[in-house]
Amino acid sequence: MQVIEKFVSINGEGLKQGELALFIRFANCNLRCSYCDTKYSFINPEFTNESIDEIVEYAKSKKVKNITLTGGEPLIQDGIKELIIKLANNNFNIEIETNGSVSIKEFLNIPNVSFTLDYKLPFSLMEKHMDFSNYEFITKKDSVKFVCGNLSDMERAYEIIKKYNLIEKTNCLFSPIFNMIDLKEMVNFLIDNNLNGVRLCLQIHKIIWDPNERGV
Repeated sequence: MQVIEKFVSINGEGLKQGELALFIRFANCNLRCSYCDTKYSFINPEFTNESIDEIVEYAKSKKVKNITLTGGEPLIQDGIKELIIKLANNNFNIEIETNGSVSIKEFLNIPNVSFTLDYKLPFSLMEKHMDFSNYEFITKKDSVKFVCGNLSDMERAYEIIKKYNLIEKTNCLFSPIFNMIDLKEMVNFLIDNNLNGVRLCLQIHKIIWDPNERGV
């Protein structure tokens, strides 16, 4: 498997925000979002080829129960399902950060797995690639993350939440593109639209460390 980096930190965003997690970042992505902050995962990526067993043994050595599989896009990585199963069999809590364009259906019966599923809003320029069938499968252990760059993005997120009844199905997160949108504007949008059940999710790792620092 093509591994860009592995490190222990706190979860910077999502449902386990602030908790310790082991991050495993894989090379390559099938999307090209306008605001991508991990271009190094697919533009001339520097990676090591690691076996599934090597990754599992590394995870066991770190003694951290939460594992986040990310990228790039982890679900297009060769061998990813076998890796997820082996990590689950070792009682890790596995979060998969996926860009919303890949079906999660084949991973549903693996225990201890949750999905943070992006919805790519218009500012990303990738909305046409979203796999809407995923909203048939997500549950309250998962989340849908809407990364917003402007008011139009928030309005589109509101449309998708209502259309697919997402507040009742799962956890909904509004996340700002870093330094792109006024946070007070996001809060006011939640208030004005009575968006109970939607959580504003800041990338706290970019607040604690330099926004461009890797391995945190």
